[in-house]
Amino acid sequence: MLAIAAAVVFFIAFILHATETSTELIFGTTSLTLVGFILVALHLGGVGSGWQTRGRRR
Repeated sequence: MLAIAAAVVFFIAFILHATETSTELIFGTTSLTLVGFILVALHLGGVGSGWQTRGRRR
C-alpha cells in the first residue's frame, strides 16, 4: 500500500516538474520526492504490509 502511495507522490512530483508549476509555497517537487522516498523506505522496511504469520503450528 505504501508503494502505491509512493508511486502517486512520485507521479505528482513528475507532473509538477514537467509543467514547471511553481508551488514552492506549499510543497515543491523536491519535498514530494523526499516524501516518496520515505514511503518507499517504509514499504521496504515492512511497515504497512499487514499481518504476517510466524509459522504454522501443529
